[in-house]
Amino acid sequence: MARPDKAAAVEEIRTQVAGSQAALLTEYRGLSVPEMKALRQALGTEANYTVVKNTLTKIAVNQVGIAGLDEVLTGPTAIAYVHGDPVAAAKALRDFARAHHALVVKGGIMEGRALTADDVKQLADMDSREVTLAKLAGVLKASLFQAARLFNGSPSKVVRTIDALREKQESAA
Repeated sequence: MARPDKAAAVEEIRTQVAGSQAALLTEYRGLSVPEMKALRQALGTEANYTVVKNTLTKIAVNQVGIAGLDEVLTGPTAIAYVHGDPVAAAKALRDFARAHHALVVKGGIMEGRALTADDVKQLADMDSREVTLAKLAGVLKASLFQAARLFNGSPSKVVRTIDALREKQESAA
């Protein structure tokens, strides 16, 4: 029979993994307490960084239905449960690991699947959600501006532009 404290720990890990946008696994061996505090501050309020026991974590992620983490759940492990933008958390871990070589990103979980360390690195290299939305807005604005400019022109210019587009499509086909 499982001890109640271990069963509660498994349930806590399972709840955190299931309720977060992502869970990023790290090895923290060699980090001091002040460095761990600085890491938690670097992750901000949208991520909760917690030291976990590997055996209990394996049980919890198996209960959630995620496979492929057994090989990374070795050595001292801590998980950053991300409740906001996973890209921002991955960037914070990457930047902190550059300054503190003792921190090693081991992998993670996102959208119900296991991530490798390389996957987390690629996630960190992506633009944040806000930057991506800003780029999309810029593209849409440029397209609307071009359409407005076209329709504000003289009717003969509109007809010439449409004819040129048709010719371009016919020559491409």
